[in-house]
Amino acid sequence: MAALNVGAKAPDFELDGSTGKTKLSDLLASHGYVILAFFPASFSPTCTDELNLFQEVSGEFAKLGAQMVGISVDGKWAQQAFAKQGNLEFPVLADFHPQGAVAEKYGVLRSDGTAERALFIIGKDGVIRYSYVSEIGKNPGADRLLEELEKMTAPA
Repeated sequence: MAALNVGAKAPDFELDGSTGKTKLSDLLASHGYVILAFFPASFSPTCTDELNLFQEVSGEFAKLGAQMVGISVDGKWAQQAFAKQGNLEFPVLADFHPQGAVAEKYGVLRSDGTAERALFIIGKDGVIRYSYVSEIGKNPGADRLLEELEKMTAPA
C-alpha cells in the first residue's frame, strides 16, 4: 500500500500518548495545519534526532499556523517517556492498539509492524496538502516542511 497522496482526505483518528488523548479533527479545528510525523520507533537514534529537531523548530511551525504531532506504534507509556526525555512539547501518539491501525490508514505501515518515516501536512479542511516518505534510516529534516508551509501560507 502506498502513502496517501496530496488531495486525499486525511483519515480522522483519536490516539493516546504523551499529552493524553488527541483527536486529529480537534487539532484541525484549532490550527491552520497539522503536521503528522510517523516514525518507526521511540528511542531509536534516528527517530530521537528527528523528533528533537522538530521540537527545535516547533516555534517556526507555530508561526506558520501548524501543529506538529509524532506517531509511532509504541505504547502510550513509551511515548510519554520518549517525550519527557526529549522535552518534546508536541503530542507524541501511540498507534498501539490495534497496532499500526492509523499508519495503515495513511498507507505507511511496514510489513514488520512499524511505521514508515513519513510526513504529512493536513489543511484545516482535512485534506492532505503534503505527503513524503523518507528512507527509513534517514532523518528527513524540517526544511521541506517549513518550505511547504511557507508556500501554503504565502499571500496570493
